[in-house]
Amino acid sequence: MSIWWSLHLRREAASVPLARRLLVGTMETAGVDPDISYDLSVALTEACANAVEHGGEGGTGPSSEAYRVTAYLDGERCRIEVTDAGPGFPGAPPVVRPVRAVPTDAEHGRGLCLIRELADHVHIGNTPGYGGGAMVSFDKIIKWRKDAPLMAV
Repeated sequence: MSIWWSLHLRREAASVPLARRLLVGTMETAGVDPDISYDLSVALTEACANAVEHGGEGGTGPSSEAYRVTAYLDGERCRIEVTDAGPGFPGAPPVVRPVRAVPTDAEHGRGLCLIRELADHVHIGNTPGYGGGAMVSFDKIIKWRKDAPLMAV
């Protein structure tokens, strides 16, 4: 079984719960284990919040006012990509960037670390695609409920 969807969202706080609800609803309907759905929904929320907060800094035009979320449920894996048209990550190579530790008293900066803890594989970098901004991509092995209507065979 394979399901994918892509959203083009305005960089507004109200867009974050919309993306999260769509992901959770899709996974619930497909029969993904609720714990896996929860982990991925929290990671997606963090990635979207980053795009909303930082995705248009220094950008111009309509693309700087939006970001894109794409989710793939394919067999035993879920992959999520969040891209924006902002300045990207300073000094980041185009494919993978390690996540640095954040001080425990920091007010911001925990989102990428949280994504790394919740997902199996994380890629953070800049993309020449969607306006040249940041790209956060992560995936997780899916566990299915026993009664899953769309369980991978």
